Amino acid sequence: MKILKLLFLLLIINLNAQQGGMWIPSQLEGAREKEMKSLGSNLTAAAIYAIDKPSLKDAIVHFNGGCTAEVISKKGLLLTNHHCGYGAIQSHSTIEHDYLQDGFWAYKQKEELENKGMFVTFIKRIDDVTVPVLKGTLKNLSNKENQDIISQNIEKLVKNTKKEDWQEANIKAFYKGNQYFLFVTEKFKDIRLVGAPPSSIGKFGADTDNWMWPRHTGDFSLFRIYADKNNRPAEYSKKNKPYKPNHYLPVSVDGVEEGDFTLVFGFPGKTNKYLPAVALNQIVSTLNPVKIDIRDKALKIVDKYMRNDNEIKIQYASKFARISNYWKKWIGENQGIEKSKAIQKKQDLEKIFELKVKGTDDQNLLAKFDKLYKEVEEVALARDIWIETVYRNVEILNATYRIYQLELASQKGKEAFNEQKENTLKSFKGFYKNYSAKVDKEVFRTLVTMYFKNNPKKYTPETITNIAVTKLTNTIFSNSSLTSLDKLTKLLDGDMNSVLKRINEDKAYQFGKELVSIFYTKINPDFNAIQTKIAIVQKKYMSALMQHFPEERFFPDANSTLRVTYGQVKGYEPKDAVYYKPVSNLKGVIEKYVPNDYEFDVSEKLIDLYKTKDFGNYAKEGKIPVNFLGTNHTTGGNSGSPVIDANGNLIGLNFDRVWEGTMSDYNYDPEICRNIMVDARYILFIIDKYAGAKRIIKEIDIVHPKKK
Repeated sequence: MKILKLLFLLLIINLNAQQGGMWIPSQLEGAREKEMKSLGSNLTAAAIYAIDKPSLKDAIVHFNGGCTAEVISKKGLLLTNHHCGYGAIQSHSTIEHDYLQDGFWAYKQKEELENKGMFVTFIKRIDDVTVPVLKGTLKNLSNKENQDIISQNIEKLVKNTKKEDWQEANIKAFYKGNQYFLFVTEKFKDIRLVGAPPSSIGKFGADTDNWMWPRHTGDFSLFRIYADKNNRPAEYSKKNKPYKPNHYLPVSVDGVEEGDFTLVFGFPGKTNKYLPAVALNQIVSTLNPVKIDIRDKALKIVDKYMRNDNEIKIQYASKFARISNYWKKWIGENQGIEKSKAIQKKQDLEKIFELKVKGTDDQNLLAKFDKLYKEVEEVALARDIWIETVYRNVEILNATYRIYQLELASQKGKEAFNEQKENTLKSFKGFYKNYSAKVDKEVFRTLVTMYFKNNPKKYTPETITNIAVTKLTNTIFSNSSLTSLDKLTKLLDGDMNSVLKRINEDKAYQFGKELVSIFYTKINPDFNAIQTKIAIVQKKYMSALMQHFPEERFFPDANSTLRVTYGQVKGYEPKDAVYYKPVSNLKGVIEKYVPNDYEFDVSEKLIDLYKTKDFGNYAKEGKIPVNFLGTNHTTGGNSGSPVIDANGNLIGLNFDRVWEGTMSDYNYDPEICRNIMVDARYILFIIDKYAGAKRIIKEIDIVHPKKK
């Protein structure tokens, strides 16, 4: 018992040492506001979030549904990451005008480029609606019955929400379904590209430096929100005007020092901090290794072709970055979980938990977890292998997945089929613009071989288990109509019956259909059935943790909703005798320079600026800061989040985490978890001195808060 008490004391000390968490901005008053002040903040909770007056939240947007961006001028100028705008930059690039390689700058407003389908979302109001959402739910009802009641309550609440006609409302669950919040939002759909540095700046270090420190990456791009004559959301129109925000962020050029307060405001995607030890062990030991291996093989093949063919390099640049991002993250995640002893810490907590809940309704929760995670492991593995092979990395199999959706639509009749066919053809135009059959052929042969080797037999279609992969590969890529847009268009031409007949005669579709069918009929149903049971236990476990550890702070896991995380500028010690300083400089870019290398090349202009020390007003002690570290708890979705100082000014742009700390999605360790940010001075230096985009610089409010 004494040992368990000691463990409990250590646990409390560790949790209390954590700076921040991922807090809902409308819930900052009280302890969290005091904690921010203790870290150096001068901001009140109302300055961060308010609905009756402008606040920081009015400058933050969910960028295109996946990243974050912030408004940095009274004319709706948006700042986000280069990698968040990468797809848009790529879509405007051609061999003749390669904006990925050369960068893009709109020196006049009329030169700003439209981005079809792009949108940003503002949060106007956040309401706690837990009580009305859970109204009518009872312990003696089944989970399905309670969920039906919750769904009905949510539908009613959304329908009756007080909002403007152009606004939307949605409700999301927090704390594994123990709390609910309603969000009133505004979505703007006319977003135009204003500026982006070349990839040699915006993606400097590329995949070698990804998740690593020190970084030297100018990972930023600029867009602009346009609105109608009433400053409201509107589809693209030449008549639209730059959006006038309720609030925008001034940009500080006073720089950062170790210990400075940092607030990161954004839309973190997903964390799972409250998983049991058995679940975390399954991720580290079983699921991550297979996913890492699949992506490793695919990336090596794509990289080989990209290095030898500039057209393929452009086609696959965005895809390669997307695939490699999580490949490297999973590697660092596993290493960080092991280094921080995260599984052991959870097991220690669970020992204390079992003592606290003995004799209560919660005493069997951990035993239920053990049983369910053992039950789900095989199908979870099959599901991950399917996603990584069929959906993500073998493009021709992804094409079969899309055509399968078309065949399913035929079951609803000709009208539904024709509508789906039109949408499918539209999606394939973008798909084949960035497709190379010779790249995909090698990826197909390698990954399908791995599929047959690693996939559980229970979830492998019996009809294809004895296929010779090399022969299959050659047959498909010699005969299938799915290897080019022209062939695919002809395949889908005609009435429903003739199209269905032709697609089912296609060699690639025949093979892919077997894989997609087993996913829909067996893998996903089995996985979802067990996950539903796990979710029920997880909800009870979350509630029990909060009940039995009332002295602890439990921030809600990330779910792509607006969050605040606060911390300080701080270096770290990744291993014995190694200490990383918190700020990197332009000198490091030059030191890493490798001529003509697609990851570490540096333009002559940037080299000249460095040699002549033409730094403008953006240097400190003769150095141009590039990136810096903080203790903010971030994850995917925080890309592009503003880094805000103690007074509400922009000092940086969040874009990454250190490799050792990527496990923060499951276990935040304040000793090694660090987020990586672009220094605002480097952003301004590139816009001003490198690009000569004075129009943009004049538009930004540049401030010196430390000189007051």
